[in-house]
Amino acid sequence: MSDSPLLIQDLYIYPIKSLGGIRVTEAKVEERGFELDRRWMLIDESGKFISQRAFPLMAMLHVEIGADSLSVYHISKPAELIQIPIEDEGHEISEVKVWDDKMPARLVSTEIDDWFSAILNMNVRLVKMPLSTERKVDPKYAVNGESLSFADGMPYLLIGQKSLSDLNTRLEDPLPMNRFRPNIVFSGGEAFVEDSWKKIQIGELDFQVVKPCARCVMTTVDQDTGFKGTEPLKTLATYRQVDKKILFGQNMVALSTGVLKVGDELKPI
Repeated sequence: MSDSPLLIQDLYIYPIKSLGGIRVTEAKVEERGFELDRRWMLIDESGKFISQRAFPLMAMLHVEIGADSLSVYHISKPAELIQIPIEDEGHEISEVKVWDDKMPARLVSTEIDDWFSAILNMNVRLVKMPLSTERKVDPKYAVNGESLSFADGMPYLLIGQKSLSDLNTRLEDPLPMNRFRPNIVFSGGEAFVEDSWKKIQIGELDFQVVKPCARCVMTTVDQDTGFKGTEPLKTLATYRQVDKKILFGQNMVALSTGVLKVGDELKPI
């Protein structure tokens, strides 16, 4: 076991599900995930979420957080951006679907829908999760009946930098951490040390580590080009496969709320 301290290296927020992530220096920890994390998402005409799994070019849509709005733009056309008010809860209510979960969400605006539809060349709508919507974490993994955002299944994803470094020693072309879309990245420790943890403290806040994260084809999408390849799943399958699931990173729920900052110390408890 390495004696090096475990420190928060990176914090990431993904305001709109499956679009570009944002590295921040501090983030507010809420029950359903970091503040603003995956509180919006794009849906198809049936109300089902869309993602980079089927539409990898969504990676080319970058998001920035302003004082009172989100700015979204295609990486090749940064001047042609759309702004989404942060505080606006939306208007008309629609039922949306994330995997097997159905929940009410609010449609943001037809103007914004038209912008995204033109960029993605398909009919989509942008929805926001209002505070009144409660989407529960799977009871098998919840600690205190937690709710979550539009994330796939858990409020937080933790990965050690050493785990990625270990993977990159096995790849012909090393990959950046953004392939795995974590919320919290820490430095120090040994590769995959996070696999052994049950409960951790970061700064003054406690988290329960509830299960390994099973990875999908989204990790094969280059977040800078939208190109979909075969790595890292091809290599991870050779040494990180359990019960036909490829595992990388740990899912967590927050046991307390507050603010995390880059540089905070992480301690297993």
